[in-house]
Amino acid sequence: MVVVFVPFSTRPRPVGTTAVFCGATGRPIEAVGIERPAESSRPKRAPSPSGPVNAEHVPVLVDEVLHALDLRPGLVVVDGTVGAGGHARRILEHIEPDGTLIGLDRDPMMLELARQVLPTPPCHLYHASYSELTNVLKHHEAATGQAVSGVDRILLDLGLSSDQLADRSRGFSFTAEGPLDLRFDPARGEPAWKLLETLSPRELERIFSQYGEERFSRRIARCIVERRRSQPVRTAADLVQAVEQAVPARFRRQARRHSATRVFQALRIVVNDELGHLERALEHTLYEALVPGGRLAVISFHSLEDRIVKSCFRDSTRWERLTRKPVQPTPAELRRNPRCRSAKLRAAVKK
Repeated sequence: MVVVFVPFSTRPRPVGTTAVFCGATGRPIEAVGIERPAESSRPKRAPSPSGPVNAEHVPVLVDEVLHALDLRPGLVVVDGTVGAGGHARRILEHIEPDGTLIGLDRDPMMLELARQVLPTPPCHLYHASYSELTNVLKHHEAATGQAVSGVDRILLDLGLSSDQLADRSRGFSFTAEGPLDLRFDPARGEPAWKLLETLSPRELERIFSQYGEERFSRRIARCIVERRRSQPVRTAADLVQAVEQAVPARFRRQARRHSATRVFQALRIVVNDELGHLERALEHTLYEALVPGGRLAVISFHSLEDRIVKSCFRDSTRWERLTRKPVQPTPAELRRNPRCRSAKLRAAVKK
């Protein structure tokens, strides 16, 4: 294996930073070490045209996650979707002083936010998907000299963060001004606008129907293809306009959510292969990384994800379910954070 050292960002690295490797996938998997600054000197999130503007993600179901993970000092915990570090900070409180937290995220912008609030040691951040955890653990051992024979706890939060919604350069929000990108990792794959420019009406209809469960998938697909000659869909605003043009007005008025929500969801799932990563991880990677008696907790936000998690945990030869039914936000949490309304937590113990 060739080891290549490259900087994670253009900013100066704090003391204790670990290394960046080229793994078996051929792309950088970045480990970022952070020393926690004093409370008064912690860097603030400055507005940026290419990054989140005054956004602050609120982690969901925090108390329920901590209860499901049953944490204690000294454990090795993987936060497979570390985001801005909301859950990770609370996890650290329960596994210090001797525990280790390994945080992964596909989005380099989110890792930049996480490194502002998570200390190293015991936290180590890697630019990778949770489905690549096997390789990450090997790289972690090579970089730190810390052998990880098995992981005690794993958390996945599959939701889109408020910070990503506020990044106007990638089109996650309906009001985003930049290109309709929708990729978590801007260096991999094709942006959503390119798919809309090249796929056939039938392929687009299948995507909207299968991954967005959109009842007007055929009409929306035809509208997008018809617009290619004069007004191709390149931005989030373009896509919203195309959907509103295709969906009958009376259905738009009666809908509880924005009429374009399901279409955005479908495109994001396909662009990032979200369900593929989840299925591969649950079937092999995460199960194999956990020690017997280790716990896995997954927060999903739409029915397709939840079905996959539910089906996985039903395998009684591999898992003992901790949640027969999904745990959902309390009324009090919904009042504080309306975006968590569709969150569902499932957890299980590896046999």
